[in-house]
Amino acid sequence: MFEKRINPSTLNHILRTMSYCNFILTTGDDSVHRIYHDTEYGFPIYDDNLLFARLVLEINQAGLSWTTILNKKENFFKAYHQFNIKKVAGYKDADRERLLNDAGIIRNRLKVDAAIHNANQILNIQKQDGSFYNWLVKHHPSTKEEWVKIFKKQFKFTGGEIVNEFLMSTGFLPGAHHENCLVFKKLKKEKPMWMQNKKSGTR
Repeated sequence: MFEKRINPSTLNHILRTMSYCNFILTTGDDSVHRIYHDTEYGFPIYDDNLLFARLVLEINQAGLSWTTILNKKENFFKAYHQFNIKKVAGYKDADRERLLNDAGIIRNRLKVDAAIHNANQILNIQKQDGSFYNWLVKHHPSTKEEWVKIFKKQFKFTGGEIVNEFLMSTGFLPGAHHENCLVFKKLKKEKPMWMQNKKSGTR
């Protein structure tokens, strides 16, 4: 859940005393955590490029704090051509080296290679199912364990926590907000997939 999203220096205290939603109440209105929590976390994403962006960001968070990723978010979008799937899928060696030399993002070869590989996988999914979103809907509802197996067949660098956070943050699994959180009321109006018991139609 939120454990890997919090600045490591405050992690132990938060785990003992509060949820992510409660932690947000202690931050300023312009905090990167507050903005993400209030406007993005758990809300449905229908655009394939934005879904791809969230997946890449979650992958890059592995081993780091979510604070680091949020602070570098704009740099990521710029470095990866706004996460245009077709463009990233076509990246060559020169693009890899460009990314690995970009101090504004996470310079990890395995994560860079995963982004390019996963972009190509999504292109294949789009040919088969119409969109990445449709593919996700097709597999809903699934348990976390089932989702992990599904993702591992398609993508690189998609372990249990990465898959869980990706699906939770895009509305396919519950847990982003507790029911007393003010954002939870806004989220209900968006009707995320985890609130729907049956598989819905495509968009």
